[in-house]
Amino acid sequence: MHQTIVSGQGEIHLQVTAERLVRRFGVSVTLQEPRIPYRETIRTRADSRYRHKKQTGGAGQFAEVWLRLEPRARDSGVEFVQSLVGNNVDRVFVRSVEKGVLTVCRKGILAGFRVVDVRADFYDGKMHPVDSKDIAFQVAGYHAFKEAFQEASPCLLEPINHVTVTAPEEYLGVVLGDLSARRGHILGVDTDGQFQLVRAHVPQKELYHYSTVVRSLTSGRGRHEESFSHYAEPPPELAQRLLAESKAQRNGQPEK
Repeated sequence: MHQTIVSGQGEIHLQVTAERLVRRFGVSVTLQEPRIPYRETIRTRADSRYRHKKQTGGAGQFAEVWLRLEPRARDSGVEFVQSLVGNNVDRVFVRSVEKGVLTVCRKGILAGFRVVDVRADFYDGKMHPVDSKDIAFQVAGYHAFKEAFQEASPCLLEPINHVTVTAPEEYLGVVLGDLSARRGHILGVDTDGQFQLVRAHVPQKELYHYSTVVRSLTSGRGRHEESFSHYAEPPPELAQRLLAESKAQRNGQPEK
């Protein structure tokens, strides 16, 4: 299921937009909180040797992939390399293993979020002169990556936004307190005439309806701007809750 992001100047504006869609176009929509684009990554190195063997009576499937994973710098993406030596694996299957690796990275492993900042090295393996084929090495690459990932101290990442709040000086205290309650990290406070500019890093999850909150805290005299900054590990309790919710969804249970 996908979402279409609808932006507006506040909750009332969004509600009016939804009603207009029904009235003018007959399109009924459900307004929900936007899903947060969490990511998955690893903290340590790990190896996996996965053998895929399938015999169906006719032509079989065989592939063995030896894969080594290691973490990369934040926001550097996924890198697939091969360091094969000798003739254990025909180089034609390198692309097959890469397809399997990229497929599992898109699907996610821990909670269904995209895998990032990992280096995967296909360094050895085995093949069969008859049963080895593209699909076999795709499957072996998929599961080899999955096994190694789970042994490499995996973790979740959450998006952090850069937030600038502009408010009169008399509201500075309540703005700072609210940002701290939202797990915000205050970067600094500057003066712009009669207004104070508060700069902070705040998890995207904590910014839902934040424009409404700012107006409420400042009697309608404050405003804010936000933009994506970087990814960082969430607190352990939040990570555990996300994993539990993902497990419940996969088991067909309703979210709590």
